[in-house]
Amino acid sequence: MHSNEAGPVPLERDVEGGWEVALGGASLDGVRMAGFRDRAAAGLDMRVLPQPSVIVVIGLGDEPVTVESGTGHRPLRSFVAALTPGPARIRGERVECVEVSLSPRAAYAVLGVSPRELEGSITSLESLWGRHERHLRERLADATTWRERLTLTEAFLARRAARAPAMAPEVAAAWETIVGSGGRVRVADLAAACGWSRKRLWSRFGDQIGLTPKRAAMLVRFDRAARALSAGENAIDVALACGYVDQPHLHRDVQALAGCTPGALAGTTTSAG
Repeated sequence: MHSNEAGPVPLERDVEGGWEVALGGASLDGVRMAGFRDRAAAGLDMRVLPQPSVIVVIGLGDEPVTVESGTGHRPLRSFVAALTPGPARIRGERVECVEVSLSPRAAYAVLGVSPRELEGSITSLESLWGRHERHLRERLADATTWRERLTLTEAFLARRAARAPAMAPEVAAAWETIVGSGGRVRVADLAAACGWSRKRLWSRFGDQIGLTPKRAAMLVRFDRAARALSAGENAIDVALACGYVDQPHLHRDVQALAGCTPGALAGTTTSAG
């Protein structure tokens, strides 16, 4: 599954590999949305990879998907994948869903829990939102067009964001610096830039992003490397371009974050992002 870039795009529809994909622009900062329907009963078998976005999937079909992870196999209709969810796969038949990609700032606003509580997991969305998740899923299933579904989803997220506390500007700025540098930044420099001690930045960043600044930088480097490897680029070239000391350094990070080798990652179908 692959979400759209945010922006004032009314709606785009496409059918690729038997999948109907509806891309709609979102006006909420840090939010991207898309609708997916398996029209050809191609089935879904997808490795979930870490990425600098929290992924929310709201299932609309008759059957739940199966999430396979270190905790076993779980049938879930809707779920949230953390920034680094741990090695996992998602399998399903005739999948139909709305997928929302949230920046850490947007996730902090709409999820309703500290990102630290979700880290390393794929969590049932119903366990976070309760009856609100069920009500939203029912309304989306009853809607007759993707435009209506994406509009309903955006309005729901906007209501949650309006009631949420704002992320500390220092934390948001530190995250943007990590992303902008491709993960090549020293924590001491981040702390100095925001006027905080290293300890205070470590604590506040972890509470509001869900990762330490060091691990966030590791994630951003990994995401860039994963995209390059999936595009067929050579592992040695990727390691140098993405700020790794050498190829073994890249191998260790890929193994730690994705649970596989760079070679296996190169043939992986990723989640949205």
